[in-house]
Amino acid sequence: MPPLPDLAQSLLAWYDRHKRNLPWRRTSAPWAILVSEVMLQQTRVEVVLDYYERFLRRYPDAQSLAAVSEADLLAAWSGLGYYRRARHLQAAARAIVEKHGGAFPRDFDAILSLQGVGRSTAGAVASIAFGLPYPVVDGNVARVLARLFLLEGDLRRRALARRFWDLAEELLDRKRPGDCNQAFMELGAVTCLRKKPRCLLCPLAGQCRARREGRCDDFPARRARRPPVPVRLVAVLLRQGNAVALVKRAPGTLMAGLLDVPALEVGASDDARASAARWLKDRFGLGVRGLEQAGVARHAITHRRVRVEVFAAQPAARETAALIREARGGHAPAGIAPEPDEQGLLFVAPEETRNLALSALARKILAAGGL
Repeated sequence: MPPLPDLAQSLLAWYDRHKRNLPWRRTSAPWAILVSEVMLQQTRVEVVLDYYERFLRRYPDAQSLAAVSEADLLAAWSGLGYYRRARHLQAAARAIVEKHGGAFPRDFDAILSLQGVGRSTAGAVASIAFGLPYPVVDGNVARVLARLFLLEGDLRRRALARRFWDLAEELLDRKRPGDCNQAFMELGAVTCLRKKPRCLLCPLAGQCRARREGRCDDFPARRARRPPVPVRLVAVLLRQGNAVALVKRAPGTLMAGLLDVPALEVGASDDARASAARWLKDRFGLGVRGLEQAGVARHAITHRRVRVEVFAAQPAARETAALIREARGGHAPAGIAPEPDEQGLLFVAPEETRNLALSALARKILAAGGL
């Protein structure tokens, strides 16, 4: 294998010719880089592209994000998932304002101390925004290094993780650390793929020990995965005039603070319609009429595979007239909605939901019901 600096030079030459034209590669602003890195955690590039520039237009700096309500924050993040990232990003923004006077810290340790920022994210921001020589070892980089150097085992083992970081630091080009980190990430994202790697297009194929031994599929080591668990939900689009009912997830629950369509989990053999009617009566004190199936939505959450049977209904008018509040006219400001009533229901116009903090599953349910 050639000296490590030669590997980096070959990779940088490839990157200069073939890198994707992504919006976060057209800036060196540290706040913009941090936003992109946080969004890209556990999320595909194609999904992030739909959010990144819109989010930065709304929150172009730490000060603007630090000042907003949680409802606004969640509304802007709605659909990206893993909402803890959004809360951590706001906590980081507030730390930048309170501890650094609003100026993004240029020191690696100060960046690393920000909420939700790990070693890889700090390395990406430090190297790309400030040209500091700190490496990145994310999932893509780890896969490239594992194949190049035939590194076997679970990256969660401390000794092996240290070996990955040592190699990444040795390979880092000190003159172009940001580009070098992005080149390794890019190689893993588009060429050195987890399945069916495109070895013929790889600039490092001649130096790859896994390819030489025909073992690319063995790296990185596969972790035992839990088998997917099927989950059956019944959701009800409760309509009153031009309004549809939503509920707010309680503090301490999964995706707390987000708005959702009323839904319950049922067994595989349960009668969906009867279960929904009984639950609405028990949970909200609501009788309903016209409870008919309107569609099906599907969603995956970690190891769960969710199938939602979507029903549409109307409250029994006399019984619930005092509980219903019609949606306001026009569009609601982003994230702003009246508080749920004493039953926990919030009625809004369907067109307002695009500006509210809804879970991705809620949006799929609304779409399945034609809203």
